[in-house]
Amino acid sequence: MAKQDDPEQKARATALRLLARREHSRLELDLKLRQRKVEASVIERVLDEYEENDWLSDERFADVFARQKVDLGYGPMKILAELQQRGIQRPPTWFSEMTDRDWSENAIRLRDRRFGLTNIQDDWDEKGRQGRFLARRGFAGDQVEAALDAVLDPDQSVGGR
Repeated sequence: MAKQDDPEQKARATALRLLARREHSRLELDLKLRQRKVEASVIERVLDEYEENDWLSDERFADVFARQKVDLGYGPMKILAELQQRGIQRPPTWFSEMTDRDWSENAIRLRDRRFGLTNIQDDWDEKGRQGRFLARRGFAGDQVEAALDAVLDPDQSVGGR
C-alpha cells in the first residue's frame, strides 16, 4: 500500500495541519477527522500518539482558549460553556482562581470600551440594552449589575477604578 493511501498516515497529516494553525481540543480534532471519514480506531491511535508527544493537550488548549476569550471581553459563563462544548470539563487553574470581583471589573472594562461609563440609572431602555449585551457575553447577573452601576468620576482616571 502506498504511503499516501495509508489511512493512519492521512489522519496524522490532517491532524498535524490542523494543530499547526491553532491549538485544538481532543474532541475538536476527533470531530474534524470523523468529518473526513477517518475510522474511529485510527483517530484514537493518532490522537493518543499526539497526546503522548505533547502535540495535543486539552490543558494547553483550555489555557489558550480561555485567555483569548477573557481578552475579547467574554464572561465566565460563556467561556465555561464554550470549553464544555469543546470537550473540556475543567477550566485552567488561573481561570478558576478569578474572583467575582475580577469578573465584575472585566464587565466594567467591557462596558466602558463599548458604551462608556455614563450614568444610565434613570434610562431603563439603555440600561436594559447594555445589560443584555453583557449577559450575552456571559457575565452573571451581579457582575452585570456592578458594570451598570459603574460611573466614571470625571476626577478619576480610567485605570483607577
